[in-house]
Amino acid sequence: MILPKTWVRERKKEHYYRKAKKEKLRSRAAYKLLQVARKYRFIKPNAIIVDLGAAPGGWIQACLRIVGDEGLVLAVDLKQIEPFDSPNVRTLIDDITNPQAVHSIREFLPRPADVVISDVSPNISGIWELDHFRQIELARCSLHIANSVLRSKGNLFVKVFQGKVLDDFVREVKQNFASVRLVKPKASRARSAELYVLGMSLRRTH
Repeated sequence: MILPKTWVRERKKEHYYRKAKKEKLRSRAAYKLLQVARKYRFIKPNAIIVDLGAAPGGWIQACLRIVGDEGLVLAVDLKQIEPFDSPNVRTLIDDITNPQAVHSIREFLPRPADVVISDVSPNISGIWELDHFRQIELARCSLHIANSVLRSKGNLFVKVFQGKVLDDFVREVKQNFASVRLVKPKASRARSAELYVLGMSLRRTH
């Protein structure tokens, strides 16, 4: 696909895009996670993180800044992720919509995870209602994985799109987590319909 020159020019001027290039971050999305993690402190040093939809790796880099040398990031994506020098990054090629993904993730973890983060998006069709439903279904897959691999009182941070079934999904998260809020990081583009659901303190029901 050939992108319009004006769009490319605007993107290069955009503050977080330029900042990410300067700081050698793989994606401007790293700032979304860093801003919310700084405010709500849902990622702690030494934590074990499962990063769903991790390519190209911006959120991995953000997590490494927080968890330090004793933490671990397990990065999951359909695509191969360019390797990291850090020994505390593991990568897994898998499809989060596959029921077997939970078992694969568990096998890579030394213990239940402290946090599951998910920036997974569908292939955008341009039909808003369809894209919204697809996004919520991916968020539900992320919630299912979180319920299966998180420790008790673990946290979930997952991308959603605004739309008519968002409230239903938020209610589902509230059934599983003690504290739930919708957040829009400053680094998200103002015109974007993306939001993030932050669920803190998983209630272990099984």
